[in-house]
Amino acid sequence: MSLSRQFTLALPRGARRYTLQTGTFNWNAKATKFVPYRSLSLLSRNCPWVTANHALVRTALPSATVSRRLATVAGETNSTPSLEELHADRFVDETDVVIVGGGPSGLSAAIRLKQLAAENNKDIRVMVVEKAGEIGAHMLSGAVIEPRALNELIPDWKDKGAPLTTPATSDSMKFLTEKSAISLPHPPQMNNKGNYIISLNNFVKWLGEQAEELGVEVYPGFAASEVLYNDSGAVKGIALNDVGLDKDFNLKESFEAGMAIHAKVTLFAEGCHGSLSKTLFRKFNLREHSQPQKYGIGIKEVWEVPDDKLEPGKVIHTLGWPMDMHTYGGSFMYHFEADGKKLISLGLVVGLDYSNPYLNPYKEFQRLKHHPYIRQYLENGQCISYGARALNEGGYQSIPKLYFPGGALIGCTAGFLNVPKIKGTHTAMKSGMLAAETAFAELTANPNADSSTPISMQSYEDALKKSWVYRELHEVRNCIPSFHSPLGLYGGILYSGLETLILKGKMPWTFKHKLADWQTLKPASESTPIDYPKPDGVISFDLLTSVSRSGTNHAENQPVHLRVRDKSLPVQRNLKIFDGPENRFCPAGVYEYVDDEANPGQKRLQINSQNCVHCKTCDIKDPSQNIDWVVPEGGGGPQYVYT
Repeated sequence: MSLSRQFTLALPRGARRYTLQTGTFNWNAKATKFVPYRSLSLLSRNCPWVTANHALVRTALPSATVSRRLATVAGETNSTPSLEELHADRFVDETDVVIVGGGPSGLSAAIRLKQLAAENNKDIRVMVVEKAGEIGAHMLSGAVIEPRALNELIPDWKDKGAPLTTPATSDSMKFLTEKSAISLPHPPQMNNKGNYIISLNNFVKWLGEQAEELGVEVYPGFAASEVLYNDSGAVKGIALNDVGLDKDFNLKESFEAGMAIHAKVTLFAEGCHGSLSKTLFRKFNLREHSQPQKYGIGIKEVWEVPDDKLEPGKVIHTLGWPMDMHTYGGSFMYHFEADGKKLISLGLVVGLDYSNPYLNPYKEFQRLKHHPYIRQYLENGQCISYGARALNEGGYQSIPKLYFPGGALIGCTAGFLNVPKIKGTHTAMKSGMLAAETAFAELTANPNADSSTPISMQSYEDALKKSWVYRELHEVRNCIPSFHSPLGLYGGILYSGLETLILKGKMPWTFKHKLADWQTLKPASESTPIDYPKPDGVISFDLLTSVSRSGTNHAENQPVHLRVRDKSLPVQRNLKIFDGPENRFCPAGVYEYVDDEANPGQKRLQINSQNCVHCKTCDIKDPSQNIDWVVPEGGGGPQYVYT
């Protein structure tokens, strides 16, 4: 039997020689390059042993299926194992810290941990698992970055080639009517002097490289699908998603049970409305003393434009049209250069607490681009990228309890977006750094701890409350709630101007978020349908054309990762009462009501999961709270470019 056919192997960068020994098999290889397969089990510290340049490195273990095949060859079993048996048998790896999510907060935490370990001559193993096929592929933001946290984390980032090459040079705020653009006073929080216009996915790629150079084990293409707990109920790590299941959850020949990663500290950096974080909120009642999180859906395109259309460093924000006075939202336009391309990032953010079930955020965005003020920059250009994501808008009032036995929430998983600034990357990074400092202190103070004895991360929350992150969010805490008074948009503009220009967060009151976003839709019978113009194919586009620009792809014949709990509820409630809002709030054409062939004259909800761009809007806005977004097979989803 050829062992090389039974294993998928991966070598760390630079490794050129290794020896593999397992059981009775021995295999030596030299100067061979191995590329990790997407569904391969994670590299193991303990077994099998691998020698590379006289140093211990990790190599892939055989999958559970391979193990069964080997046993079958030996005549030990002829039965097909159940999924439960394979999970009970799955390989377990041990680490000091595992971080779920390779975005700004997760990678900043990993980098800071390794910096502290090096400064104190400690050996701390840090693993980052990321569901995207490559680091940065699922990252999407405006984005103008405030480099405050980056300056603290990597002071010499310019020398290290960070992709911050377009400094912001001008700011403007416009109030749009259908045909006009009226200049507004520019709030001081939105002053972008010293900031940079970036592609977030390029920046995160660079952060990933910095983490790897410090010794962080970064594993893209591995989706964490389950939180693991010890006997006392504390978090002891995560399990990775199974791969090789068909759409009916039957085992395919390629099946590999997701391995378990046990850790002394588990940091959740999943981003906005993470699927595992949702379970933590429920289990540990993390919102007991906070208000509901508020969300927006951000829809973005990147355009390559002629030289005469580009003003590098130009930053534009708008309020008003196409939103009505009771719907919170606004647009952004950023001019920048990357890889020699002249680019404009253009997007619209719509608050997901809107009430009209006929509102379609995607079509509102397409309509926005035909405004004369916006269109002038896009003419003779080409749209090269599209994407969408949900974002946290609750701010200070919605910050949950940040720690629980064995771990903590960081970044957008907790929700540190400064909405008036329209920035969250710097606060996400700082939260990751503070969590890393607490984790390091606790690990070194408890050197004999393991995953069965949870580390307390309470000091992280204490540190964050003393940090500039907390002060920033407290100062602007009333801006978003002020848009939901009877005066709507106009009341919000007036109050936010008063708060940001004069009060600066010093008033003794704090407004509340009254409802969760899924509770705000009015019945269709009480709402006015919206007539959207057809796309022209030049400035505005049909939805599927846009989705094709996201690079979204999911392996065929896998379980649908958009789980409908009660399959009768979409038709019986959402379609009947709200006229099927799923096919309007989704920015990727995942949901549509079609004729039910099995029941002539009736409708059914069809889920086109292959279109999903992982924005999670459905999980947030569904008025029946009947949809659970879970991770698909690792590596699936969008492949964003310049977003």
